Amino acid sequence: MKYKTAEKYLLSKPESRKDFPFGPDVAVFKVKSKMYATLSKRDGVANMNLKCEPYRAAALRDVFEAVIPGYHMNKLHWNTVILDESIPKNEIKKMIDHSYALVVNGLKKTEKNALLLAHSEAEIFKEL
Repeated sequence: MKYKTAEKYLLSKPESRKDFPFGPDVAVFKVKSKMYATLSKRDGVANMNLKCEPYRAAALRDVFEAVIPGYHMNKLHWNTVILDESIPKNEIKKMIDHSYALVVNGLKKTEKNALLLAHSEAEIFKEL
């Protein structure tokens, strides 16, 4: 998956928005006020940080060389996915869906309910 494809998919999630709180080189994707992904380039290669359940994070690191502990993140709950095209696009989409759903699950009850009223559960919780 390339940078622009990843960015487009991240922004396709319900009420997703892009912000640059860490400077112009790191795009941060949020649902409500909570971050569920970052997207940047390091040494010309795109990479993203995605939230992940700990057991699943470890499993993904075992399966894919391009999935490593989260760069500048809590390494138990975040993975860095190097977008070198070694991981199938559908797998990356699943990782994004999982990160998004985890963050939505952790929202304040009122924020989560508002999101669920505006969008279908299937759309929000694709991969949980």
